[in-house]
Amino acid sequence: MLTENARDLEQELDWLARVLDARLKSYFGREPAGGPIPEKVPAPSLDASRSPYAEFVRQNQIGPELRLVLLLALVPHVRPQLLDVLWVRNEATQRGFTEFGGVHATTHGGFLPTGETAVFLLAGEDLASRFRVMRFFDGEGVLARTDVVRLETSGGSAEPELSGALSMSREFVQRFTSGAARSPSFGADFPARLLRTGLAWRDLVLPASTLAELEEIKAWFEYGHVLLHDWGMHSKLRPGFTCLFHGPPGTGKTLAACLLGKHCNSEVYRVDLASIVSKYVGETEKNLSRVFDLAEHRRWILFFDEADALFGKRTRVDDAHDRYANQEVSFLLQRIEDFDGVVILASNMKTNIDDAFARRFQAVVQFSMPRPHERLRLWREAFSSKATLDPRIDLRRLADRFEVSGGVIMNVVRHASLMALRRGGGTILEEDLEEGIRRELLKEGRTLSTVS
Repeated sequence: MLTENARDLEQELDWLARVLDARLKSYFGREPAGGPIPEKVPAPSLDASRSPYAEFVRQNQIGPELRLVLLLALVPHVRPQLLDVLWVRNEATQRGFTEFGGVHATTHGGFLPTGETAVFLLAGEDLASRFRVMRFFDGEGVLARTDVVRLETSGGSAEPELSGALSMSREFVQRFTSGAARSPSFGADFPARLLRTGLAWRDLVLPASTLAELEEIKAWFEYGHVLLHDWGMHSKLRPGFTCLFHGPPGTGKTLAACLLGKHCNSEVYRVDLASIVSKYVGETEKNLSRVFDLAEHRRWILFFDEADALFGKRTRVDDAHDRYANQEVSFLLQRIEDFDGVVILASNMKTNIDDAFARRFQAVVQFSMPRPHERLRLWREAFSSKATLDPRIDLRRLADRFEVSGGVIMNVVRHASLMALRRGGGTILEEDLEEGIRRELLKEGRTLSTVS
């Protein structure tokens, strides 16, 4: 990928340099324009290339002009000296040319292109062409839809929009250079964590009815686009798919979301609503907006844990805080309804979710406590292949006697395995399993004596 991207970008940057040279020569009157510059300097072919850059251009049907905008935004990251020619001084004003655009960065020494730079390169002084190019930065265009390039907010609301710097997202800089998209990092600006699992779909131990409901979500990933567009249902159905996972802790809600993403080749980001619902007005909306903005049109699954934090039942509105909480719910619902991907909200109890919200979900999937035969499978598959079970251990008896979730079983296995390693061997003892079970039951307010 490194080699293929470098090869393609080398010819693309050479093309940009020739287009820029032609534009400047035309502008300063050294050569006649003779038609649009991008048409005079044909773009190199990417038809046979398999680089991530070429694939992005083909998949999004990006024409020569938009390719030049992409390259302008990418140049400061890969060949900043290419734009130094635009630092030329206007002898009449003794400063730079306003029409070239560009801004000075805090630490970067080169020319940072702006929307004005893109318009100059593609349209020159022709107003009709300028107005057409300005539409590239509309919210419905491919640049906004893919979030590959955006116009940063300029110094003040009164300043022209095109004076904002052209900014390429870090994800795409990474994709177009190293060939691997970098996932956004968890932080104040992006309150979501990427979920991964080493397990496979066959490792998911759930009732057949629950697995069948999960198949509908798989079907949406595979055929949702066909349903909306080929079947013409886009005017009748919402663009995305929203579902509620409800059930006791440890019953597989998070794992099911991870495995759906893995099966459908989609990244899963977990947003803990309880941790980001802010007591300050407007902060929750701001925190969530960044997640939705980045997830738009990327086939991400957004997994909202602790959904009760926003979607819990409210019997009345007592004060301003309650009113703002209701505003936050309305905001999140609107973003969910406009989102073109899959949203999963998780709750430990369905009864905690307001019925008015639940009716807006396309699917409501129950994750119940595993039955004895399911618990037996969980016990059998939980241990390391390097561990040896004490002959006294009867996994079937454990499965029949203790009604616990898969998460609890894994906590018990972790405890027993650590005890085995501490002893210097690999044998899991019956007493360690029983101690692990005792500890887990105490967390739930139960004891071994209360379990039949």
